[in-house]
Amino acid sequence: MNKLTAKDLTAQEKLRLLLGVGAWDLYDAEGKLPRFTMSDGPVGLRRVLSVREDGSEEMKPSVAYPAIAVLANTWDRALARKMGEALASDCLENGVDLLLAPGVNIKRDPRNGRNFEYFSEDPYLAGVMAREYVDGLQQSGVGACVKHFCANNLEYDRFEQSSEVDERTLYEIYYKPFSIVCEAKPVSLMCSYNRVNGQYAAENKRGFAALRGELGFDGAIFSDWEAVHDRTRSAKAGLDIEMPFNEAHFGQLVKDYESGVLSDEELDACAQRVIDLIYRCKEMHEGKRAPLTVEERLSVAEKIEREGAVLLKNEGILPLKKGTRAAVAGCYAKAEPTSLVFGGGSARMVWLGQPFDLAALLSERLGEQTVYERAFLPKVAIGNAALGIPARAVENAALADVSIVCAGTGADLEYESGDRESIRLPEVQERAIVDIAKANPETVVVLFAGSAVDVSAWEPYVKGILLAGFCGERGGAAVADLLCGLACPSGRLAETFPCALEDVPAANTFRNANVTRYSEGLDVGYRYFVGAGKPVRYPFGFGLSYAVFEYSGLRVQTDGDTLELSYLVRNTSQTDGKEVSQVYVRPIAAKVYRPERELKGWSKDEVAAGGQVRVTVRLGRDAFSYWSAAEARERVDDGVYEVIVGKNCTDARLRCKVCIRGGNIVLP
Repeated sequence: MNKLTAKDLTAQEKLRLLLGVGAWDLYDAEGKLPRFTMSDGPVGLRRVLSVREDGSEEMKPSVAYPAIAVLANTWDRALARKMGEALASDCLENGVDLLLAPGVNIKRDPRNGRNFEYFSEDPYLAGVMAREYVDGLQQSGVGACVKHFCANNLEYDRFEQSSEVDERTLYEIYYKPFSIVCEAKPVSLMCSYNRVNGQYAAENKRGFAALRGELGFDGAIFSDWEAVHDRTRSAKAGLDIEMPFNEAHFGQLVKDYESGVLSDEELDACAQRVIDLIYRCKEMHEGKRAPLTVEERLSVAEKIEREGAVLLKNEGILPLKKGTRAAVAGCYAKAEPTSLVFGGGSARMVWLGQPFDLAALLSERLGEQTVYERAFLPKVAIGNAALGIPARAVENAALADVSIVCAGTGADLEYESGDRESIRLPEVQERAIVDIAKANPETVVVLFAGSAVDVSAWEPYVKGILLAGFCGERGGAAVADLLCGLACPSGRLAETFPCALEDVPAANTFRNANVTRYSEGLDVGYRYFVGAGKPVRYPFGFGLSYAVFEYSGLRVQTDGDTLELSYLVRNTSQTDGKEVSQVYVRPIAAKVYRPERELKGWSKDEVAAGGQVRVTVRLGRDAFSYWSAAEARERVDDGVYEVIVGKNCTDARLRCKVCIRGGNIVLP
């Protein structure tokens, strides 16, 4: 391929290159550069074919995968990579060069309307899973655009709100997942809408310098759609591409260049990065064909749900036995490809396949007719019989062996540009769960929600809870398999489920029309709850299984650079299963404030019934480091550290102590 450089283009062509063409394409310099198109699609290709007169979009149907939140709950690196490969297949068949995904923003506040699009409250878990997703996508021939940089953790007033964050917290919590994902060399990244410490993210020169410096990013930076306020200031800060095209912004950019406000050096730097992006993506997919068939992609979608669903409670009710007569209630059980099992906004797309019917799927597996009653809609019951009859659902439950209530949120409650007012389910749903459980104590709730839910109003009444999340178009089959024991639950929470919203530090910090103060600092999610000894409903990393696992035989060795932990995980049950063993580090007598525990490694391993596996997890020096604001660098202090292996952030099955001496990892 004969490559052009910025020097081969006129000044007008370079200026024009700094803004997109319409909403989804880049400028091709009148044919001098290859044509380039992009698409939304963190959980399914959102290919917009046209915009109707009423403003609605016509989209091409595509495979609907579970939400990123479900993928994170798998804790499966290989599955994250496989999802990237599947999405690349969708893109390659539709002429898409760049997928605007994934999002790695931290789940600081469970009310955030876009939490379903993000991986975790933990930067290490978020970064590692995103890195694998990006590598799978790009190795298969399609570029990634990681988003949203940075500190966009609520949708409230997202175009103006200033996220006020100290430097150390930025680097350790909010920059960290971007730093890790940059190991996969994503070709591009997208800035957020909000201001960061008073500066619009699109004009955040200091942040972009950190991104291209300490964080190791070497690609092009996009604006989020309509996030640019001043095209010249954003270009001077290092933002390369404004999306979508804005005529007024382009006109001002030309004037500022002609008057010398924007220098040739600044213009060439941005233009060259755009050119490099185009060529990198074209070279990436040259000669590539879709690595997975449509049926294989659908299987990936189903496997993500099967491994990402989290069993939160089980008082001996699951798995359901053959011949069980079940009654199913709740609108989410018949998940048509609408808002019911999706989050709203740029992640929504049109399903390729058919809607699922959980009652019918259970009938097939249990060998008994399963009755169904809608009972409620996501938010309110209007009183129209066509919308569901709660009393009939109660009667059905009373006559059944087991009652299954499908509750949740969906795009009506979790969506881009808005936040949840509460993390409780709507009252109509809570009331239905309690009424049904009182009629039949053998009740299981299946939660179709994209983020944490306060279950306190109804959890004591039910015997089982399965978090299905936003499960994608094959999710119904996966949920039915899990309920009936055809698959063993292995999902683990990538975010804390608090007892109540008031317990979350972010819910109690200062916020007004312009500013949100991140006064909790490093104590985000489990870091706060563990350190403060604050009870939670379900801790980070939690998840039940039909199998039972024991840990033993910890061995520790080091070469100075790497700490290698090796331990046995034994399955003492009669059920094959997968265990997620998690490794946390706790500094002892730290020289600066450090959280009580931080995730630094994990392993997900399949262990046959009655069998055992020896697991190995390696930690580098960075597992013991922190960001020194005084020295503006990562620092590892000499001292003693405890390494903890457990089933979640509050659990400790195995422990050992190690030392840092002269920057080297040594054993006591």
